[in-house]
Amino acid sequence: MRLNGPRGEQKAETGGKPKAIAEKANAGEADAGKTGAGKADAGKASAEKASAGKAGAGKAVGEGASPASGEGGGDTSGRPSGGGRPPRRRGIRIVRWVALCLALLVLGASAAGYLYYRHLNGNIRKSKLNLGDKQLDRSVPNAAGQRPLNILLLGSDSRGSKENQDLGGAREDADRPALADVQMLVHVSADRSNMSVVSVPRDTRVTIPKCTDPADGKVYKETSSQIINTSLQNGGPGCTVATWEELTGIPVDHFMMIDFAGVVSMADAVGGVPVCVKSNIHDDKSGLRLEKGTHTIKGEQALQWLRTRHGFEDGSDIGRTHAQHLYMNAMVRQLKSGSRLSDPGQLTDLAEAATKALTVDKDLGSVKKLYDLGNDIKRVPSARITMTTMPWVQDPQNPDAHVIPKAGDADKLFSLIRNDIALDGKDKKKPEPAEAKGTGKKGAKVAKDRIAVTVFNGTGTAVLPPAAGRGSDIASYLVKQGFTKATSDSTPRAQADTTITYPKQTQRADALAVAKALGLPEDAVRLSPSAEQVTLVIGGDWREGDTYPKPADAKGEAKKADGKKSGGSKPAAGDEDPKNGKGKPENDNKAPESADPLNGDDASACMEVNPINRF
Repeated sequence: MRLNGPRGEQKAETGGKPKAIAEKANAGEADAGKTGAGKADAGKASAEKASAGKAGAGKAVGEGASPASGEGGGDTSGRPSGGGRPPRRRGIRIVRWVALCLALLVLGASAAGYLYYRHLNGNIRKSKLNLGDKQLDRSVPNAAGQRPLNILLLGSDSRGSKENQDLGGAREDADRPALADVQMLVHVSADRSNMSVVSVPRDTRVTIPKCTDPADGKVYKETSSQIINTSLQNGGPGCTVATWEELTGIPVDHFMMIDFAGVVSMADAVGGVPVCVKSNIHDDKSGLRLEKGTHTIKGEQALQWLRTRHGFEDGSDIGRTHAQHLYMNAMVRQLKSGSRLSDPGQLTDLAEAATKALTVDKDLGSVKKLYDLGNDIKRVPSARITMTTMPWVQDPQNPDAHVIPKAGDADKLFSLIRNDIALDGKDKKKPEPAEAKGTGKKGAKVAKDRIAVTVFNGTGTAVLPPAAGRGSDIASYLVKQGFTKATSDSTPRAQADTTITYPKQTQRADALAVAKALGLPEDAVRLSPSAEQVTLVIGGDWREGDTYPKPADAKGEAKKADGKKSGGSKPAAGDEDPKNGKGKPENDNKAPESADPLNGDDASACMEVNPINRF
């Protein structure tokens, strides 16, 4: 079976993008190396770019120490012909002259650095983050006050420029709005110890919420009959962000989008990326042709790799997603090693390529912010990076072309990210602070009538209005249960999961008592210094009833859709493991096998080639 989008194989071939995560990280590194506003090292690299002369800037700094110390700069031309010491007044004039030249050179270099910094900022295109009527609240901070970071990476198939037409073909499509054929959510944990990446196949049928184009005010109605790549046509990347929040319940903090030409320039700037194929491959749709084994690809060949769908695995968009993960992991490992980025000129090229290639949300639209973001991501060890694909099943409405999220497994994957749990299953249980021991245990005695609880209604989503009266109804229910200080707050909220937060460890027992009264699981109770008191936010997962609904039994959900093909071949959580036959469930704090997880340190990954595309 081949899963092809409604716009046809030849027109909607994906414009690669997964590079964007590694690109953004290095845009920051490049900027740090040569652009930091007003800094000497920034001026140094920028002087190279702005013809101010890197060597000249370095020379000025090197010569400055001696004149500044009053030694006259060691200028032998200042000596009298007889070799004696120059007059004191003349020596002072020389010192002043050298100091003035030095100041002008340093200021000139710094000015050039600032101008180059502004030049790079001007390269970056910006757009509104979310075009829907609603957006989710930001992720809840952890006990240390740190927030997770969620970045949506998009690859556009725009043919709007001649360069993109030459690379992507289909000139007759030059005037049509671009499709977001590559979509990945990058989740960086709150403590920056791990990173999770989730790809959603472009052929996934989803609910695209109502979006308003910021350019002309055009309103695009909500639809549930389109696939996710078309969301970009409803006003821009901000509509794709709104679609992701509706699909996953994960709040998106930023987006980054790249087109065909950007992929090529970025691949050239980093000097190529190693990839592997298990057989000879020739995909005449993308143009990719490689012999069996490992190759370092760059430029247009890198774009061909990222766009290839027919040549990999079963010829569907799923195989293309796996190839993009392999490429992205290899690029991250390479950039972390620094082996390709030791030359200042190469760093300059990367800074230029990265900033020209990107469209980002307005809150990320500067070199400094990209640099800070890159520094955040650099802290994550490659061994703690996990690449996954949304678990899927064929779409009953169009099984030969589209997919939909796989019930149970997709929900689990999204829930792990919402709760900032690493997909590799290696999260360490955080030790309980000493002051909390004995205060947060189940069954601990608490005075319910002394616990102040604020209840928010966060049940609204991108496509569903808030369930009326949820905050006041649950607050009233808590009062009946003895929590006489429970009140509701009508401030709008939007959250996928119901949570209870508390500001101090000594209040954990109070929060657990509220959770017990409502039937909430203990993992819904979280320490958050940003909370003013015990705070309950009723999420989209609890739209009715006085007690929290028990999770539905997801066992066997993977076998839905009339036995049609689905993502992954391993048993779903709770199913029997054929290897041990003990019916042992998967690790609850790990990505399901149907998500095809790939570790960032796995350099052995090699792509299966579709038999019909071998030579």
